[in-house]
Amino acid sequence: MTRAGVTAARLTEAAADLADEVGFENVTVSALARGFGVKDASLYSHVRNAHELKVRVAVFALAELADRAAAALAGRAGKDALVAFANAYRDYAKEHPGRYAAMRMELDQETAAASAARRHSELTRAILRGYELREPAQTDAVRLLHSAFFGYVSLETAGGFRHHAREVDASWSSALDALDALLRNWPPTS
Repeated sequence: MTRAGVTAARLTEAAADLADEVGFENVTVSALARGFGVKDASLYSHVRNAHELKVRVAVFALAELADRAAAALAGRAGKDALVAFANAYRDYAKEHPGRYAAMRMELDQETAAASAARRHSELTRAILRGYELREPAQTDAVRLLHSAFFGYVSLETAGGFRHHAREVDASWSSALDALDALLRNWPPTS
């Protein structure tokens, strides 16, 4: 990469690519500067420090996944929407491990509110409209789905399922069938 055309947006995207290549924890201003063929100081007019750079990657990844999930959900309802959303989430995590790790970064309240994090909840609530869940069950279901997707994908990408002969995709399909059955038969709220 060359110095010409270095912008905050290009730095953020390059940092996201770097996270996928070397791991989110290894994203630094120095590593990014090396990729652009410039000295670290050249980047400080675009980014204050490594923490800000990582926050930008987290916000970028949240938006990117929200766009992908929204496209997957378009025109779908019920189980079809659930499966499309879940597969978009899982595929993104497998294709972009560094960006996926970045999305788990704790953001300050203002940054989180301005990010696509809220869109993720709204998209999940869109899935749940097909199951006719009302509050507070809807919030409980949003939390369950996010936890189930996050847990499964985190274990899978960390190699946690390699010890068993059952195909991981088959278990994923069974998990989605189970979630669909649960959502269709959600227990009454006390």
